[in-house]
Amino acid sequence: MAQSNGMYDRLAQSLRDMPRQLGAQPKAVLVISAHWEEREFTVMAAERPPMVYDYSGFPEHTYHVQYPAPGLPALAEQVRQLIQSAGFSALLDAQRGFDHGSFAPLVVMYPLADVPVVQLSLRAGYDPAEHLAVGRALAPLREQGVLIVGSGLSYHNLRRMGPSAAVPSKQFDDWLQQTLVTTEPHQRAQRLIDWQDAPAAHVAHPQEDHLLPLMVAVGAAGHDEAVCVYHEEGFFGGVTVSGFRFGQEGGV
Repeated sequence: MAQSNGMYDRLAQSLRDMPRQLGAQPKAVLVISAHWEEREFTVMAAERPPMVYDYSGFPEHTYHVQYPAPGLPALAEQVRQLIQSAGFSALLDAQRGFDHGSFAPLVVMYPLADVPVVQLSLRAGYDPAEHLAVGRALAPLREQGVLIVGSGLSYHNLRRMGPSAAVPSKQFDDWLQQTLVTTEPHQRAQRLIDWQDAPAAHVAHPQEDHLLPLMVAVGAAGHDEAVCVYHEEGFFGGVTVSGFRFGQEGGV
């Protein structure tokens, strides 16, 4: 989004490479965005979602980004039903648009905006077990060709960026790598439920909104292995961050 003297180049390259890794273009994308929270799980149901510029102080051009991907109300209703089948309340929102948790990565991954997109909110309270359970409920969508994207950030402490973040972000990233990549898939859910016990957990995530989308993605992944597809040390002058994909290349 913002011009950055190359700061985002490695991240952008990892996003541009995702369609190649997936093989076939997905029939739709379901994004769990760190930037949308409701009292109950809520699904974007607009046919033509508007844009939500949910930030301030950014360069002027970032307020003119357009991502005209269509919504998919039928998928939104299916998501709602799957969440309800898992025992959670779920609502539809026909007015909600794309926040930057969705359009920022997707404008790089699918710049033609030719894949339908639906967003799912986080649920207030940030219960990791609930978000993992919702992910498990959504897993059947993958068999239908729906790409499930958890959009957050592995380190999100805006008051501690730059060099002072180098040690805690690396400590938390090491734990995250171990949890997702080297831990047996059937054990990683419990580690994520207990994420607050991780080294530097509350420095990395004073508020866990940017960690919760990962929980949904892990739940949906089932026993698929995790692959680190993006890793950078020195992001924003000192932060270690990573991104992950679940499953073999050639599948959503």
